[in-house]
Amino acid sequence: MTLFSRQGCCLCEGLEQRLQDLDLSRLQPPLSLEVIDIDAAGIEPELRTRYDLEVPVLALQGKPLPRVSPRLSGEGLFNWLQRLCSTIAVSD
Repeated sequence: MTLFSRQGCCLCEGLEQRLQDLDLSRLQPPLSLEVIDIDAAGIEPELRTRYDLEVPVLALQGKPLPRVSPRLSGEGLFNWLQRLCSTIAVSD
């Protein structure tokens, strides 16, 4: 799972922390988190342009996921991710 983010974005930092607090290896299938700072040197300009006004954006298998509510955390966030993983696994 990829989190497109940027430094200094409170929504980005909040979502990243909530995801890091979860045991993503318990999901089926297990996930790991990769964080990409869209403003970092070496980032493809198309990624920066695509996500500039949208961050934070979570993507799974290269597909952007629906926006995560800033209020969703803990077991609620875990369950939301599990439902999405199940939906994507079924559609593949």
